[in-house]
Amino acid sequence: MPPLPSTPSALRPFEGLVVVELGHSVAAPFAGHILSELGARVVKIEKQEGDDARHWGPPFWEGASALFQALNRSKASVVCNFRDPAHVEAVKSFIQTQADVVLQNLRPGQVDKLGIDGPSLCALKPSLIYCNLGAFGSEGPLKDRPGYDPLMQAFGGIMSTTGEEGRPAVRVGASIVDMGTGLWAIIGILTALYERQTTGVGRVVDVSLFETATSWVSLLASQYLASGQVAQKQGSGATGIAPYKAYTTRDGEIVVAAGSDGLFKRLALAVGHPEWLEDPRFVDNPARVQNQVVLYGMLDALLVTQETQTWVACFEEAGIPCSAVQNIAQMVAHPQTEALKLIQDVPGTGMRFFGLPLRFDGQRPQSTSAPPQLGEHQNQIFNTGESKV
Repeated sequence: MPPLPSTPSALRPFEGLVVVELGHSVAAPFAGHILSELGARVVKIEKQEGDDARHWGPPFWEGASALFQALNRSKASVVCNFRDPAHVEAVKSFIQTQADVVLQNLRPGQVDKLGIDGPSLCALKPSLIYCNLGAFGSEGPLKDRPGYDPLMQAFGGIMSTTGEEGRPAVRVGASIVDMGTGLWAIIGILTALYERQTTGVGRVVDVSLFETATSWVSLLASQYLASGQVAQKQGSGATGIAPYKAYTTRDGEIVVAAGSDGLFKRLALAVGHPEWLEDPRFVDNPARVQNQVVLYGMLDALLVTQETQTWVACFEEAGIPCSAVQNIAQMVAHPQTEALKLIQDVPGTGMRFFGLPLRFDGQRPQSTSAPPQLGEHQNQIFNTGESKV
């Protein structure tokens, strides 16, 4: 899949890198998406019914769910009947002869039964980098259990600190565990690629949803390990810092992050309460944390009296970090989003998605082709029919 003429090659550093994605749902496809946007040729191997994410809707967009389309643009799709030894052998042969990287997040044990696991394939091709994106990790009593993002937000402790105290646990709306695991997969793969430049030898890289979940709560866990006190639900705030949360205004919500003594001084003056600076309950951050219920009660009563933008203007003038709580539509429409050109057209389609959150010399990598139809590029492995790419 050559780059578009308008896509500078400097933005596609992985051109020539061949990636086989034995992936479904979010974690492995997100890792494959990053590599494809950076120039790699990513061949997505799908079961006969296709990636489950194709059906995760509505909304659907040009033939598949918007979620699937967002994660799988600039890839090829090949259907494999994993019950057919000839199909599995063809995939294995393609990996052995052409692939640099394999991503896999199939159900635990499946690749081992099929003989397309990391140790087996790396024995055939020592330069191969093989990345497992597992559920609970490769060892331990739960290593054979499957997992999904909400399960890992629950098991990994994230949900126990999300939401309001006294109310049911809340999942973070974004798929932070799935997508975070995809990011750790990329970090592992890049490390192995860097090492391979010197040694010529690849590695088996292991990441998992559970391990990623523990990394997201590692700061909260450090506080528990230091104090023995279990973090409670955080609401919009953060344990160990005050004042540092969202407040209801007359017409919406605003987050104010006055996370230092200097910022608290500015906040107290901005809201017209200089006497707070002499109050021993608020003299420093540890004191404010100890007395946060009182402090937040006072700020809640103040901030609800004015509109959000009134407070935003007030706090910005005072140099206090703050933000209105925006919904997705407001974020998409914001001039800052437009200025960064974060939303990109997908070639040959009417679809638009967010691009990668990085730029090289001021330019953001671009998608080069539409998300694939199921089995659209079958001949890239099986030589049956004409590929459209």
